[in-house]
Amino acid sequence: MMGKLDGKVAFITGAARSQGRSHALRLAQEGADIIAVDLCDVVDTIEMYPPATEADLAETVRQVEALDRRIVATKADVRDSAALRRAVDGGVAELGRLDIVLGNAGVFEIAPALDITDDAWQNMIDVNLTGVWNTCRAALPHLISGGRGGSIVLTSSTAGLKGTPNTVHYTATKHGVVGIMRALANEFGQYSIRVNTVHPTGVDTVMIQNPKTWGLFLPDDPNPTREKAEAIFATTNVLPIPWVEAIDISNAIAFLVSDDARYITGATLPVDAGYTIK
Repeated sequence: MMGKLDGKVAFITGAARSQGRSHALRLAQEGADIIAVDLCDVVDTIEMYPPATEADLAETVRQVEALDRRIVATKADVRDSAALRRAVDGGVAELGRLDIVLGNAGVFEIAPALDITDDAWQNMIDVNLTGVWNTCRAALPHLISGGRGGSIVLTSSTAGLKGTPNTVHYTATKHGVVGIMRALANEFGQYSIRVNTVHPTGVDTVMIQNPKTWGLFLPDDPNPTREKAEAIFATTNVLPIPWVEAIDISNAIAFLVSDDARYITGATLPVDAGYTIK
């Protein structure tokens, strides 16, 4: 059967695990080949969950190849614009083209606003905001030179549409991602390049499934657990669920980058179980 993305190539940041791996597999299922990057290392000041590893990235490669798709994977830091350019240039040289860009890499941390250190603020900005810009900057020349248009989807958050307490640095970056999207959608629409954002509610990955996040919802409980937090998480959404799955975001992205969404650009698409309307 023909896939909706047959013959296309997608560049995905943060591809080693969680949402990034899910996106890579979902687009590969539709026929796309993948250029994958991930830091696979620690980001200073992000302490609430462990980083992805090189073994995680290798597992993404294994699963994409099991779908009979090609993948070029590189360990690279989205804060390093030169490293990203090398990763994209190398992937395009091997796979022949670029059509889709997913600015997915990001980090999350919880802290009261007045407890956020200078380093914690700067690291969040550097990864979540500058890293997204670096991703777009590395990829756009290939989309333009290809002459076929293209689709960029940047991962924001419900925190990119609503204020979220105890995450001012994260919330600021995710609002900023929307600004990048809107500016690029206007500037590069002349090349038939579409740019959109997705805005997940809590996603069932290590980023929220950790004691520190559970504790935010259970401040009086000395031993917070996933099971205890589940009911509280569910109260934040309109639909009666505590969180969504990575595949739910991947399915939305697969739509946005396909020809089914060929005239959708500059859009903020919540995949949030109603979080942003509550």
